[in-house]
Amino acid sequence: MTRRRRILVLLICCMSLLIVSLDNTIVNVALPALGRDLHAPVSGLQWTVDAYTLTLASLLMLAGSTADRVGRRRTFQTGLVIFTAASLLCSLAPSLGWLVAARILQAVGGSMLNPVAMSIITNTFTDRRERAQAIGVWGGVVGVSMALGPVVGGLLTDTVNWRAIFWINVPIGLLALFLTWRYVPESKAPSARRIDPVGQVLVIVLLGTLTYGIIEGPAAGAAVSAACFAVAAAALAALVVCELRRPEPLIDMRFFRSAPFSGAAVMAVAGFAGLGAFLFLNTLYLQSNRGLSALAAGLCTLPVAVITTIVGPLSGRLVGARGPRAPLVVAGVCLAAAGTLLSQVTLTTPLPLLLGIYAVFGVGFGMLNPPITNTAVSGMPLAQAGVASAVASTSRQVGQSLGVAIAGSMVSGNAAFVPAAHTAFRVNALYGLIVLSVALATTGRWAKRTAERTAARLSENPQVTLSQG
Repeated sequence: MTRRRRILVLLICCMSLLIVSLDNTIVNVALPALGRDLHAPVSGLQWTVDAYTLTLASLLMLAGSTADRVGRRRTFQTGLVIFTAASLLCSLAPSLGWLVAARILQAVGGSMLNPVAMSIITNTFTDRRERAQAIGVWGGVVGVSMALGPVVGGLLTDTVNWRAIFWINVPIGLLALFLTWRYVPESKAPSARRIDPVGQVLVIVLLGTLTYGIIEGPAAGAAVSAACFAVAAAALAALVVCELRRPEPLIDMRFFRSAPFSGAAVMAVAGFAGLGAFLFLNTLYLQSNRGLSALAAGLCTLPVAVITTIVGPLSGRLVGARGPRAPLVVAGVCLAAAGTLLSQVTLTTPLPLLLGIYAVFGVGFGMLNPPITNTAVSGMPLAQAGVASAVASTSRQVGQSLGVAIAGSMVSGNAAFVPAAHTAFRVNALYGLIVLSVALATTGRWAKRTAERTAARLSENPQVTLSQG
């Protein structure tokens, strides 16, 4: 394959990343308008976001192994068809229930895009230096989507309506589908993992019941919440037992014997819970309580996106030069500081001061993302790095879902939004402290030894052939 065609394949894969990542940010800024039009309560707005992120989290690893088995291009094309069609259905949804259903279908397609696209890139760019450059471009698209999402979403919501935020996916998805058919070669793994249906069902039950209990608990009552949490706990216990016994598990539980790997999963959940809560709460604060337009609210989040885009590469270089501890410590401190400062804001807080606090959050989040994957794969055998990275990606989606669920449950039904939001932002500060403490505990010498022991055991007795996705 010529260099020109390899670059074209990279751009096609980046198009899929752009539309999937956009949907993580573009929807937030349209939530107040969407809620007014569909008469949706705060819990309905939570489900609009979480239906998407939860489904992504549940299916990411299944999509990677399916692509290895049936073909990466075929799976990628299927994902594009489903995602594009579901985006159109989202724009036509007559009620909240239909919108949530379409968002779930949209995420089913999205789960077949990003992990599979990474596998395509890995197999297209066989030279290590070119591959590193390609992955760098790939990572940069995430920053672009964070910057574009709120602004484009606000502009479309103000000038057309909230339905227009889903229209943008249709032409991009159709173009990517044609280009994939025309230029992307088919590839499969030499020895793909078997599908683990029991593990997959247990993951869905675990995440679904846990999130339902958090979101609907305040309205449904303590008994419903307790039942949901009990089912989630039972599903977690069954998942651990089943995965330990299965020759080719969906999630290899032996990975968690590595302190850096376990730490990366916890930090991904905590850090992205902070991101999900931040985006959700600030949308309601800026539009529904301070009276800003959707576009103005989107522009207010630009400091987060711009600083994340700038700081992310610096964090990656710092990881390469000195290891992951320093950027993770900075991330924890900044996230905790931003949460603490946001818990003091009022409806009259000067906008420049508010944007300064957003910038602090941007530094924290930008520092967090690169070392998570590095910490997850630290010390792992090369063959295991793909799934270790996939677990970290799944943890990110789980964290974002839980962040929205927890923050929304705190402000739902409260007439006084600002005091309730203060409590939610204190929880955000707690997420930062979790990142800080876990980083200090899982990046030292003891943690490194646990990773080395885990890698040795995995090399001696490999359970699974792992996907690069």
